[in-house]
Amino acid sequence: MQVFHKIADLQNRLFDDRKKSKSVGLVPTMGALHDGHASLVKKSIEDNDITVVSVFVNPTQFNDPKDLSSYPRDLDADCKLLETIGADYVFAPSVEEMYPTPDNRHFEFPPVTTVMEGAHRPGHFNGVCQVVSRLFYIVRPDRAYFGEKDWQQIAVVKAMVKSLCLNVKIVECPIVRESDGLARSSRNVLLSDDERKTAPNIFKALKEGVEYSKTHSVKETHDYVVNKINAIDGLDVEYFEIVDGDSLQDVENWNDSDYIVGCITVYCGKKPVRLIDHIKFKS
Repeated sequence: MQVFHKIADLQNRLFDDRKKSKSVGLVPTMGALHDGHASLVKKSIEDNDITVVSVFVNPTQFNDPKDLSSYPRDLDADCKLLETIGADYVFAPSVEEMYPTPDNRHFEFPPVTTVMEGAHRPGHFNGVCQVVSRLFYIVRPDRAYFGEKDWQQIAVVKAMVKSLCLNVKIVECPIVRESDGLARSSRNVLLSDDERKTAPNIFKALKEGVEYSKTHSVKETHDYVVNKINAIDGLDVEYFEIVDGDSLQDVENWNDSDYIVGCITVYCGKKPVRLIDHIKFKS
């Protein structure tokens, strides 16, 4: 496995690979890798001749400086994990390498960029599109792999790919969960022991919400899940939206769509860690 810090060095190596007609898969990450990331890498290795994993904490997608500074970073541990899995190349650039000049491009794809995370984290998806588009231009992957935990992000990236006419296939990979149901996330390492024991109640409430929905309305189900989570000490729901799985627009009735997803963001703990999750009501 090779680690590249410079764009030109990675591109030169990939140029040689493409001359040999090798396919390239890209797994964009912000590091602090876990089994969820590993599943994406393994899928890319299965599908492609060459797998590139980017490790870059992108400052333009953080609207809270404290969130950016506290985001976990451990490149050595990430590289050890990736080498064990069998990744070919790691791309770990500096901020200056990725953004030699300010990126003033503006991406907006309503409604998918304006609801949920888009409404609660202004500028977040613009930053996601800035960095992902740069990675696509640098690596020129045949396929790029994203986890379904970041449900809305996948919809945004797909909209960007379509808008920019990029020749890359977006591959969606299922959520990887802990044995107690908590969605794997780099932010989980920020939870204290007690908070870690509390956090699985988020997914537990979502699962109960699916059962509850079989005999109750959308609004009743929404309120049931929110009240269930907020009743637990240490958990505070920021939002819970029950939406069409494609348009991400709210549904009012269960027959409004054949594909309905519940998307949630919850603050956990005294120094709250922001956790996201989702569950399918209809698919």
